[in-house]
Amino acid sequence: MLALLNVQDIVLVETAELKFTAGLNVITGETGAGKSILLDALGLACGKRGTGRAGLRPGSTQGSAIAIFETGSSHPALGLLEENGLVSENADELILRRSVSQEGRTRAFINDQPVGVALVHEIGAMLLEVHGQTDDRGLFDSTTHRVLLDAYGRHEKLAADVGKSYADLSVAMARHQELLHARASAATEIEFLTYATTELAQLAPKIGEEESLASERALLMNGSQIAEEISTVISFVTGDGGAELNLGSALRRLSRLNPEGRQAVKLAEAALEAAFAHTEEARRELESFAARLDVEPGRLDKTEERLFALRAAARKYNVAPEKLPELQEEFDAKLTLFDSDEGEIKTVENKVNQVRKAFLRQAALLSKGREKAAKRLEQAVAKELVPLKLGAARFHVALTSIPEAEAGAFGLERVGFEIATVEGATFGPLTKIASGGELSRFALALKVALAEASPPVVLVFDEIDRGVGGAVADAVGERLQRLAAGTQVLLVTHSPQVAARSDNHFRISRNGDEMRVEQLSEVARIEEIARMLAGAEITGEARAAAKRLLSEARSKAPKQKIPTPIKNTPVKRVKA
Repeated sequence: MLALLNVQDIVLVETAELKFTAGLNVITGETGAGKSILLDALGLACGKRGTGRAGLRPGSTQGSAIAIFETGSSHPALGLLEENGLVSENADELILRRSVSQEGRTRAFINDQPVGVALVHEIGAMLLEVHGQTDDRGLFDSTTHRVLLDAYGRHEKLAADVGKSYADLSVAMARHQELLHARASAATEIEFLTYATTELAQLAPKIGEEESLASERALLMNGSQIAEEISTVISFVTGDGGAELNLGSALRRLSRLNPEGRQAVKLAEAALEAAFAHTEEARRELESFAARLDVEPGRLDKTEERLFALRAAARKYNVAPEKLPELQEEFDAKLTLFDSDEGEIKTVENKVNQVRKAFLRQAALLSKGREKAAKRLEQAVAKELVPLKLGAARFHVALTSIPEAEAGAFGLERVGFEIATVEGATFGPLTKIASGGELSRFALALKVALAEASPPVVLVFDEIDRGVGGAVADAVGERLQRLAAGTQVLLVTHSPQVAARSDNHFRISRNGDEMRVEQLSEVARIEEIARMLAGAEITGEARAAAKRLLSEARSKAPKQKIPTPIKNTPVKRVKA
């Protein structure tokens, strides 16, 4: 709720501070005293575009409008602040400030942190709902009508279930499309994959095979020369005077030494034995290698044929030869995936059909609920229109069906509030009402009908009783008083019947270019209401009538459902 409005050097206001309470807060005063200036200043603080009436006071270099709201720790506006990295020291309080420079430029602040005007406007829309001829927010914002109707019909849970079903349907449909796209892409490759896997399976490449074949080919191409050299090396090891023969002879001579001699050359004998063993091993390796070189005729041709086949396949599939086994596995996996995707596509198709049926079933229930709620809301609003001198007006909740293919999380229809102001006229958007007074009274009728469904915002009405009096003014006051029992209401009024029903009363007066704001005591309220009844000269009869109005208003006052502010934070003047 709005706890305080502080205005400095705006239009005619040098300094004004209004401390509001829960319930119905009214502002009265003579025509031209500047009552609407305060509402403009409040709109300015809450992000509304500056107008001529909310400009800088002549002779001032800067001005400001500050609105302090007591939100509670769970208000949705606080969540929006957190999303934008704005943290308040006091979680139950939110301060909106707008400064105006001499050049007409404005700056916006939330909790004394500079922000963009767009954010203040968005936050302000969550805190304040202004009903006037140019207002396009609150009830007159068509995007809110579906939410209000669902809240009125107690369909919030069903609407949430419809939204969840649609989200599930969207996920399932996206997966189905993904699989279909994958299948279409794979289908263009299936012939190639089938051929490639067959070819690679016949080739049967092995890891490291190309390198091994290349090495073998090099040996086979120089086999005669290498064999000759190896044979010579073997003769050096095993022939007459060769290392193996000499080492053997040396070991035999040492073995014939007497024990003392052998003990003395023990280490030398061990070294010779090791040398003999290594020489013997080298000879065996050389003989084995020589045997491999002595291959059957045509071995080189077979090796080259296999090597060239591997390299040709590598060039064909644009991979290194050693990657051919990996490529074969990849192609096999794609073919297997293609086969398995067919089964998954069928499974997902069944899931899409199941979820679609659930969505349509829940959406159909919601549509029926909305139809019933729409009729009840139309009847509820119609009851309120006649006492407010809007008997010729007709209210209609338009439910426009949407094709299933275009349906979304909100259901199978669009919701819009429409009105026809004269008999026989076609229905149109709410903002088509010509008169600002009619617009405000219609907003009041709709707000009263939607009292339990509307969001917790401060309602502001500017001269809702314009052009009416007597019983109609009393009907306006009664409905405002009833509405204010559940949400804070602020209005400018010229009607004594409405002013008498207030919980908090401000009087605006003007002396030349100076405007004064006064919060009225009980005695001062009687005088002000008497002035509104009698005019310039206040009579005893007018005072008596004022007391009677106040007494009747108290006796009819509904019990308050919203708390009174805990505190009103003092506001220091700040530089722009």
